[in-house]
Amino acid sequence: MCGVFGILGDYSPLKAREALGMLIHRGRDHCGIVEQERVFLAHQRLSITDAHPRSHQPMRRGKVMISFNGEIYNYREIRERLNLSEWTTSGDTEVILAAYEKWGIACVEQFEGMFAFALLDGEKLYLVRDRFGKKPLFYHEGKNAFVFASEIKAIKPFLSTVRMNDEALHSYLSFLAPAPPYTFYQGIEKLESGEWLCYEKGAITRHSYYTPLPSTPSVITDRQEAIRRIEAQLHRAVEMRLDADASVAALLSGGLDSAMICAIASRQGKKLPVFTLGYDEYDNYDERKNAASTADYLGLEHTEVIISKEEFHNRLDELLFQMDEPLNDPAALPLYLLFGRIAQEEHKVVLSGEGSDELFLGYRQYFEYLDIEKAASLHHKNWLKKYFHAHFSMNREWEWYKRVFDDTLLFRTSGEKFTDLQQNLLFRRNVRDNDSLRFLEKYRQNFVQSAHSDPSMWYSMIDLKLFVGEHFLTKLDRVSMAHTIEARTPFLDHRLAETILSVDPILRIGEGETKTLLKQIARNYLSDEIIDRKKKGFSNPYMEWLIASGRIDLIREVNDKTGMFYPEIVEKYLELARRGRFKQHVWGLYVLSHWIQRELL
Repeated sequence: MCGVFGILGDYSPLKAREALGMLIHRGRDHCGIVEQERVFLAHQRLSITDAHPRSHQPMRRGKVMISFNGEIYNYREIRERLNLSEWTTSGDTEVILAAYEKWGIACVEQFEGMFAFALLDGEKLYLVRDRFGKKPLFYHEGKNAFVFASEIKAIKPFLSTVRMNDEALHSYLSFLAPAPPYTFYQGIEKLESGEWLCYEKGAITRHSYYTPLPSTPSVITDRQEAIRRIEAQLHRAVEMRLDADASVAALLSGGLDSAMICAIASRQGKKLPVFTLGYDEYDNYDERKNAASTADYLGLEHTEVIISKEEFHNRLDELLFQMDEPLNDPAALPLYLLFGRIAQEEHKVVLSGEGSDELFLGYRQYFEYLDIEKAASLHHKNWLKKYFHAHFSMNREWEWYKRVFDDTLLFRTSGEKFTDLQQNLLFRRNVRDNDSLRFLEKYRQNFVQSAHSDPSMWYSMIDLKLFVGEHFLTKLDRVSMAHTIEARTPFLDHRLAETILSVDPILRIGEGETKTLLKQIARNYLSDEIIDRKKKGFSNPYMEWLIASGRIDLIREVNDKTGMFYPEIVEKYLELARRGRFKQHVWGLYVLSHWIQRELL
């Protein structure tokens, strides 16, 4: 896992090296730089596979150079298929170059893993992001140069001025994170998951090469066949991610996803050391007892990391700087502190459970949405439509039914937070109802034009693209790489995901129980007590601590200076948060205010 950085065009070597230095945390094992006329290509290396200096980057093969962040798990298989007489390394970077030599940029479709890379072929530059967006890549097209990097902080020095991108702001409020290609910085954009970009002679071409939707629906219609095939792919996904020339650990909550990863690893002969979060004086958020029970059942070495109110206050600014731009996830700081402890134990690779909920329908609200969808078929709903329009409520259920009676899109990701009407009440500018649908339009169009019609397939598809790709995986990348740790996500193996999404939706939904297929598989590995525990999620006392620290006042202070929001609506949200309601809405406003104060005021 590494940091990618480069410039095509005019550049100052000193400024380029200073910008590269902003990425040192992504790889401290080696810094490689290629400086040529109008080309600066660099790499901060975290050595996981083939740690020998022969695999340092940027790497060159003929006239082609690459700076690569990630892991190609099937590189040995591709290497055999390429059947070259001579290799100079035993790692995966050289395989990418050789695959490009044979197949061109279509080589990305051969790769299994997580990756973001910059590949320079003469005057042609390719930027590539993996299928689910595990690894990030940003870019800026300036007047005299094209700059790209693994994190925004390395590109920001090349902006003439910092301005906020309004599209990023609205998509952030709507969906917890800026939707691609937007970032909060005008002039800096990002690749979306499953996309490559070509920059040649000042022209940019973007190409989407992957969608998680199977080309044909319901390939697997037998429950036992589904379980057998998913279980086989789970084993394969975990096995591939245990392959490392470095120490591997795992995150362990009290839930099913992390337990299954550890159970399968154990079945494969790898007893992973596991790490669990706990909160000082907040037992209701604590999963240590359940995690300890799972670790004991599997015979794993278990470390508990306790986070205090003081740590929250002292480390929050540090975390928000690492994130670069607003991301509305209150779990980011606890996870950041947890990875800090894992780094102290000198583990370089950590397995995590992202993606399982979205693939196996693990959120209770999926089933609530499926139930509400049925209201669209009511023959006499005009009265209900008029009633809902005349009786506005901030509660999400009101919004759901209004959409159904308006015949508009109901499900807009599990990460939807501020609705358009809530934003309209908050902003001093007009926000039209359904305005946020423009961020989903191309994904919805792709779904409508596909062979799929079951709503649950849409739920999984859009959540994988935005809720996972731009929210969860952004958080995971920043908090892990800030401590020079590589995070791997077995559930987001694309062959596993495609297998799950090829199962008849009736089997995935079952009798309305969350993760029905995964739970049946889990009966062969875990106790009923572990499997049937009530889902807790990654909850933590962030709002209690935000209030106790006095930091929450920043929202009001920044708004007084910017005049962005109506003060009375801000006060209403603050009061609701103190009563335990709309907490993540307020956390999102705090993170936004922190960024505005740091970057614009």
